[in-house]
Amino acid sequence: MRHAVIMAGGSGTRLWPLSRAARPKQLLDVIADEGSADGRHGAHSLLAEAFGRLQAVLPAEQIWVCTAARYGAAVRAALPDLRADRLVLEPVARDTANAVGLTAALVADVDPDAELAVVSADHVIRPVDRFAAALTTAYDVLAVRPGALVTLGVTPTSPATGFGYVQKGAATEVAGAAEAASFREKPDLATAEQYLASGEYLWNSGMFVWRAQTVLDALAEHLPESAAGLGRIVAAPAGPRRDAALAEVFPGLPKISVDYAVLEPAAAQPGRVVVVDLDVEWLDVGSWPALAHTLDTDEAGNAVRGLTVLLDSGGNVVLSDDPGHLVALVGVRDSVVVHTADVTMVCPVRDAERVKTLLAEVQRRLGDRFA
Repeated sequence: MRHAVIMAGGSGTRLWPLSRAARPKQLLDVIADEGSADGRHGAHSLLAEAFGRLQAVLPAEQIWVCTAARYGAAVRAALPDLRADRLVLEPVARDTANAVGLTAALVADVDPDAELAVVSADHVIRPVDRFAAALTTAYDVLAVRPGALVTLGVTPTSPATGFGYVQKGAATEVAGAAEAASFREKPDLATAEQYLASGEYLWNSGMFVWRAQTVLDALAEHLPESAAGLGRIVAAPAGPRRDAALAEVFPGLPKISVDYAVLEPAAAQPGRVVVVDLDVEWLDVGSWPALAHTLDTDEAGNAVRGLTVLLDSGGNVVLSDDPGHLVALVGVRDSVVVHTADVTMVCPVRDAERVKTLLAEVQRRLGDRFA
């Protein structure tokens, strides 16, 4: 049976101060509802967006969510259609290999033949029907290659330097799928331009489809300590005893990403990794400039939400989540201005990637009060 898991454990520190430890970006209502030009007139979270997108392919009972234990109640509130036993709660963060492995182990425990898609909670993907078609193609690959690891690669629209890339090889027996010839780390601009011109490369979306047991077998081969620990957790009966095993074992697992633990070793085996072309509008909402694409934009290129007045200002990202607080700008260009009840943050758009570093400095000086 086909299943999917939404990975929703990130803290979203580059969207501080809107995103906080207690309410990370994937739970914030930042995506305007369809038909609403203004997010203030109706908006939903990135997590709800991801769940609804999967419902175009799967029934709700086959959709899982993996998140941090401290977000459990908020996730349940955000996703009323999510079955209680489909929520996977990590007691601590141990990187994506263990998060994916834990979910794969739990899914395989209820469905030993499960095919599992792994998607992110912080993507905006349009149109949904193209996503659904690509995901269905990825599942179809497993029908002819049960041991394959399938990754979704986004058709690039620019020489982006902020994403990894997947090189397409020969076509496979499934239309729309190709051998994955190589994986490339984030390139410099000149290299990214070469990738784009060649037509051979796709952006690495970080979304995968594979049999749950295939992931567990790969972890047993390449990360045996994690595989053994996950086995101990799932060996305990569901309920309090499994929860206790999870709390005891999971924090001690080695931190490593699923790319390093599973994909890179598999890529060295010809025919093992397959890439499916995802030809969509794809937004990885990981920074303020990225989030700006989900906001209203005025004629001067200001992306705004909330009570704002801008005079002789352009190219800004301005957001206030306090309906009684006005944010007013005059003569301001290319800046990010974010106001919340307890923090006002201002930075040039070009320095938006440094917000994570700014938060670390705030914590160093003031502790976790504003984190």
